[in-house]
Amino acid sequence: MLAGLVAGTLTTSQAQTIDLAPVWETDTTLKTPESVLFEPGQNVLYVACINSGPSLENKNSYIAKVGLDGKVIKLKFAEGLNSTKGMGILGDKLFVTEMTQVAEIDLATGKILNRYPIEGAKFLNDIAIDTQKKVVYITDSGHGKVWAINGGKVSLVLEGDPLKGTNGLLFEDNQLLIGNGDGTLLSLDPATKKLSTIAKVSGGIDGIAGLGKKTYIVTEWAGKVWYVKADGTTELKSDTSPQKINSADVGYNPKTKVLFVPTFFHNTVKAFAIK
Repeated sequence: MLAGLVAGTLTTSQAQTIDLAPVWETDTTLKTPESVLFEPGQNVLYVACINSGPSLENKNSYIAKVGLDGKVIKLKFAEGLNSTKGMGILGDKLFVTEMTQVAEIDLATGKILNRYPIEGAKFLNDIAIDTQKKVVYITDSGHGKVWAINGGKVSLVLEGDPLKGTNGLLFEDNQLLIGNGDGTLLSLDPATKKLSTIAKVSGGIDGIAGLGKKTYIVTEWAGKVWYVKADGTTELKSDTSPQKINSADVGYNPKTKVLFVPTFFHNTVKAFAIK
């Protein structure tokens, strides 16, 4: 009986962890990729490429369309953008942050349909979308704010302590997860504005991917990839910061359990199977 209990305990413990197994890496034509978004309808990836540094002067950013095998389908699916970062899809539109505004792009053609200026914005970063209520959420890392676009109207959702350097976003189960600049993973109830803390890692959270059952992958731009367990404890799964290989805003395919990590200045996207 004791042996059985021990074996059961070990199995439970093992089930609480994951491993990242490299699958592929793209070529280096993806210049300064900041964000990857998996689109299940077409089974493709959209990659937001800053193409140089994030600044107001940079109008050469673009979004690439990449296959699930890592091959570039169309390098400049959408172009003429300003320091593209986080992305989200609502209906047949792709939303992407620029420095001080959000661009709305036709998924069929790659044409820019609209732009939504965010008043006083300094460094817009990630996007998450409540597809049921049709709300586009946006972080401004420069001011530590969260904004929303609903029906074409822009509104401020949250600002002030403890928000600081807000970056990564994920909308899940009617909650908005926010990656804070101090490494705290926060959960916001948009209806009540109540904030709670899920976990804490060593640095500012760039990307958040939901793995199911309240478990997550979060990344730090410098190169760290963390696994956040359901109880809020964390495990460092990868650290390429010594090699100066970044890990920016990740994408995730829940069907195949593959994680897509943009390497920013390394100019590639890496795919990892989650085991």
